[in-house]
Amino acid sequence: MPIGTRHEIEGLLLERQGELVLDVRGGGTWRLDAGWRARRLLGRRVRVSGTRDGFDLLAVGTIKAL
Repeated sequence: MPIGTRHEIEGLLLERQGELVLDVRGGGTWRLDAGWRARRLLGRRVRVSGTRDGFDLLAVGTIKAL
């Protein structure tokens, strides 16, 4: 997956070492570059849309609870 590609991913929103992380069912995690308001969804399953901005970093456009 090249940097700059758009993605829509579902998973569990967690915080690890001060960063927001999306734990994807079936394996894998994404670090999220999201605003502070996303923290209200910690511990919930969410759908994230955004642009890949690094190896495992997603610049979040939208984040919604499922």
